[in-house]
Amino acid sequence: MVLLDEQRESHQKTWRQKMTLLRHTHAGEVKDREALVINPAKTCQPIGAMYAALGIHGCLPHSHGSQGCCSYHRSTLTRHYKDPVMASTSSFTEGTAVFGGQANLLTAIQTIFSVYDPKIIAIHTTCLSETIGDDMVQISKKAFDEGKVPDGKLIIYANTPSYVGTHVTGYANMLKGIVRGLCKSSGTKGEHAAILPGWVEPSDMREIKRLLKVMGVPYVMFPDTDGVFDAPMTGKHVFYPKGGTKIEDIATGGDAKHSFALGRVAAALGSEELQKQCEVEGDVLDLPIGIAATDRFIEALRKVYGFAVPESITDERGKLVDLLSDMEQYLWGKKVAIFGDPDQLIALTEFLGTMGMVVRHIVTGTEGNYIRDRLAEINPDANIKTGGDMYTLHQWMKNEPVDLLIGNTYGKYIARDEDVPFLRSGFPIIDRQGHQHFPTVGYMGGIRLVEQILNLLMDRIDRDVEEHKMELQM
Repeated sequence: MVLLDEQRESHQKTWRQKMTLLRHTHAGEVKDREALVINPAKTCQPIGAMYAALGIHGCLPHSHGSQGCCSYHRSTLTRHYKDPVMASTSSFTEGTAVFGGQANLLTAIQTIFSVYDPKIIAIHTTCLSETIGDDMVQISKKAFDEGKVPDGKLIIYANTPSYVGTHVTGYANMLKGIVRGLCKSSGTKGEHAAILPGWVEPSDMREIKRLLKVMGVPYVMFPDTDGVFDAPMTGKHVFYPKGGTKIEDIATGGDAKHSFALGRVAAALGSEELQKQCEVEGDVLDLPIGIAATDRFIEALRKVYGFAVPESITDERGKLVDLLSDMEQYLWGKKVAIFGDPDQLIALTEFLGTMGMVVRHIVTGTEGNYIRDRLAEINPDANIKTGGDMYTLHQWMKNEPVDLLIGNTYGKYIARDEDVPFLRSGFPIIDRQGHQHFPTVGYMGGIRLVEQILNLLMDRIDRDVEEHKMELQM
């Protein structure tokens, strides 16, 4: 019992030390910091590259770096999705850091195909391999020339140094690598659309596909993690889940009638590469989160394909509008702070404004003039920080309190300290479930978001309201 008490006290002491920084953040002048980041609102590029690669059926992502890097990338995705993530590594050592990683990668490619038999290996670089200067183009060519890639198998690659960018830019770079390595043009255009989703959940990709099917739009979507990170439990281990877009289907993206990139930061690079390589014209749109952004997605499809929007889609929109109309009194004027990935923040900021809510503080760990300008266009009165951290966000919230905080799991400490309702959204979410199963895109996803926000706000009313004002029906 004494040992258990000591362990408990040690755990509580560690927790208190972690919380001290946030709890004692003073509410005085908020100063801009360039040389120091405290609690960054991001993680590293290879995680995004790994996630995108797993949206290809039969693909094994490969981390060209140390075992520790690969373990971190896999564990972060596993903690978010509660599903095992398969990936391999070049297993750098001290000698590799001196002499380069080419030999390790060539050996790894040969071993992976002989032992694990993937259809394709998607290689992403890390800090160390980028610092050394390993040339992915040259090494990939050498692997084919030396017969280390069996007939019918493929390798693709993306440069994703962790010391620049974020997991979102890593996703974007791997999406560009997928287009560059797999999309082919036969010279004859088809009728199908190429859908390039940005970083969204498997549930969101599934919802986008449902909308396309209802509207009768032929399509190929890549990457597609539906059926990969939300695969059913069958009692048998499957190394390569049945989900993901097949390589032969991705190849047809080069003959697409039109492309639709959903999320400028995460998906525009893929769209640009598809246009450059295969002359596929396309639209780059915001993620279809909320009424206005989903309207733009539906309208973009309608312009290209000329169909009448099905009544069932119009009904879904009407249900979302009806919900907002019915519950406006609980949403109007509520102040919100949000942090996370830029494409989600852009769409969420617009949707929250549609609800009548006021977004006061916005922080993303991803740099970019476009991000800042787009957010300022949607909400010119908000505090906006790109390449920012959660220390800044917390200071802003102390200077101007809000009614709701939206962001990934790491926001729970700020929410607890400031006694603010907290909606988990984005990546990573490691202390709740459901994000891989319930979409937030489209009109139905909008209903889900509004429901979550209303429940949080109304739970707070029930908690704090005086006894004589407590109501059964709100």
